[in-house]
Amino acid sequence: MSGCKVADGSGTMLVTGVGINTEWGLLMASISEDNGEETPLQVRLNGVATFIGIVGLTVALLVLVVLLVRYFTGHTKNFDGSPEFVAGKTKVSKAVDGAVKILTVAVTIVVVAVPEGLPLAVTLTLAYSMRKMMRDKALVRRLSACETMGSATTICSDKTGTLTLNQMTVVEAFSGGKKMDLPESKSQLPPILSSLLIEGIAQNTTGSVFVPEGGGDLEISGSPTEKAIMGWAIKLGMNFDAVRSESNVIHVFPFNSEKKKGGVALQLPNSQVHIHWKGAAEIVLASCTKYVDASGNTVPLDQDKVSFFKKAIEDMACSSLRCVSIAYRTYDMDKVPADEQQLAQWVIPQDDLVLLAIIGIKDPCRPGVRDAVRLCQNAGVKVRMVTGDNPQTAKAIALECGILSSEEDAVEPNVIEGRVFREYSDSEREDIAEKISVMGRSSPNDKLLLVQALKRRGHVVAVTGDGTNDAPALHEADIGLSMGIQGTEVAKESSDIIILDDNFASVVKVVRWGRSVYANIQKFIQFQLTVNVAALIINVVSAMSSGEVPLNAVQLLWVNLIMDTLGALALATEPPTDHLMNRSPVGRREPLITNIMWRNLLVQAAYQVTVLLVLNFRGESILGLEHETPQRAIEVKNTLIFNAFVLCQIFNEFNARKPDEINIFKGISKNHLFIAIIGITLVLQVIIVEFVGKFTSTVKLNWKQWLISIIIGFIGWPLAALAKLIPVPQTPLHKFFTNMCNRRAKSSKSSKSSSVEVTNNSQH
Repeated sequence: MSGCKVADGSGTMLVTGVGINTEWGLLMASISEDNGEETPLQVRLNGVATFIGIVGLTVALLVLVVLLVRYFTGHTKNFDGSPEFVAGKTKVSKAVDGAVKILTVAVTIVVVAVPEGLPLAVTLTLAYSMRKMMRDKALVRRLSACETMGSATTICSDKTGTLTLNQMTVVEAFSGGKKMDLPESKSQLPPILSSLLIEGIAQNTTGSVFVPEGGGDLEISGSPTEKAIMGWAIKLGMNFDAVRSESNVIHVFPFNSEKKKGGVALQLPNSQVHIHWKGAAEIVLASCTKYVDASGNTVPLDQDKVSFFKKAIEDMACSSLRCVSIAYRTYDMDKVPADEQQLAQWVIPQDDLVLLAIIGIKDPCRPGVRDAVRLCQNAGVKVRMVTGDNPQTAKAIALECGILSSEEDAVEPNVIEGRVFREYSDSEREDIAEKISVMGRSSPNDKLLLVQALKRRGHVVAVTGDGTNDAPALHEADIGLSMGIQGTEVAKESSDIIILDDNFASVVKVVRWGRSVYANIQKFIQFQLTVNVAALIINVVSAMSSGEVPLNAVQLLWVNLIMDTLGALALATEPPTDHLMNRSPVGRREPLITNIMWRNLLVQAAYQVTVLLVLNFRGESILGLEHETPQRAIEVKNTLIFNAFVLCQIFNEFNARKPDEINIFKGISKNHLFIAIIGITLVLQVIIVEFVGKFTSTVKLNWKQWLISIIIGFIGWPLAALAKLIPVPQTPLHKFFTNMCNRRAKSSKSSKSSSVEVTNNSQH
């Protein structure tokens, strides 16, 4: 036990603190543990960034070595054809300047290759999504949860208040030995039965009814079930305060979750004693020996009537109704303990009861929840209901919500009880967890075990919860979603996202936004890699063949600014579309760079490299610059290559918006920031080429050369449309090469073993 003693001023010492071995202490310890796990997207991004960085560094070193060798061996020429460096003749300062220029190019290649814009793109899209999600009733507490939700493969949802409205109402009632036509119709009940029902409901409750002074609707407080029962009694004519004043409470047996019932003993003005019981329908019914019939007479409860009421309870449970029985009995005042101490220990009689009513309470499904569940299923995200209700009620709600498609699916292990699930071994739980759609009568620990089993199976798990006991499951899940209305502070603190309206439809909107985050980052990576590949290949090939690079350091840094900062801003703020919910979830193992992305970026990079290298080696003749001086011709050619390269990226930014759709302009009018950034980039490019040539080593281009640059960039649009017609295999590219290498290794081993066998046979 940890804690400290504090004086309260009266000489008494109070001990404060919570022991780590208490249930509360263990709970708080479990939710405060930080396992340091990275999100699925972070793991992928680290891999991509590392790979790009290694490639960029390798290429930069290669270029550095080649250029230095060419320079110091005299193969690098001036405009007049003379070598830039001659051993023994070139001044040391000039040689150092030449080496520094080469080093600058190599460093610039590293700067261009390393995806420093990737963290910016991730932060921007997460921040943008977080703000927008507030409008969809989702408060994001941890930014990383936005993208993780996009990878979710399963959602373990509460029932009450999330899938349902948490607005309990009595929709069926059996009283007077028969089913009431309307559960709130007082005229169907004899006066004595109505009076006993109202008395039992008013006194055997922890709720209350408040009557506003100025009139208006009555305000009922209490648990949802209590509020539903008292609301029904008010419709039967109950005046709560008047009924409470007509009798005195002798003793109370509070509702017990184990016994599933609660009772109260009342003393009436005529010294009669009434004992009222209320609780789980089948449990209270089992204690009844009589019932009040339609005439108000108390008659024996024969076997036929017992079967009738049991069938009624079963039918109501199958219709997702929570069943409650209300019963009473009379008692002799002489048998009630007179001594206060004995009265406090008195066990209220609970046998030989008279059944007054069996009622069915319904918590209706939220409007739109069925559509939301269907959206999840279409998106490949399995919705699982985890509830403390009995499996029959849970099954009925699951069928109504669409979590279960038919009665045929409502069998074990699709529908399972928590106690059954927890009795399995860890490996068995993993197999069973995959199949579970509904878990009834579950404890918070069962929910935690389910989450752990699903995560071990490779699922990205989202969990909804509202109670303090849900905290471990919320903390353990990849994404914890607490309820903003019904949720406790502990649940909210343990969650990543708070659903402000407690609505499952809002959970689905979070999935949609999460997928948008993931898709936007993929768009940015496709756009950035295209620039990387094209810029690196153009400079490497040029450096190795001629010793010169057409894209100098300043130009490459401008390209880097386009693809990093401005590109991140443009592509990170793409709003989500319905198209995203037609895809399967990426889960934990899907690669960040898909085959579709590889196809798009390789086609665009190949086109850009081919066109710009042709211009680099044959530009003077193609552009008609033979009559110009060699220096002027090279300057115009290199400026046009730079201009065309930048315009290719601007046009390709449109292609990156829709990696798998032909119509790249769909919804573009909604993204004002994208249009603004494209406009700003174009204006800055014109300024760089036409007005700040000295700083960027460019010269002014005439209108024909501008037109050529625009045409080169524009061709990227129809080329992207044609590329999207090329089918791609489902197997990720890295797996394809891995499998190919494995097959070669196996065939090599088998051929070696065969040769050894032949050698052995020949020796024999």
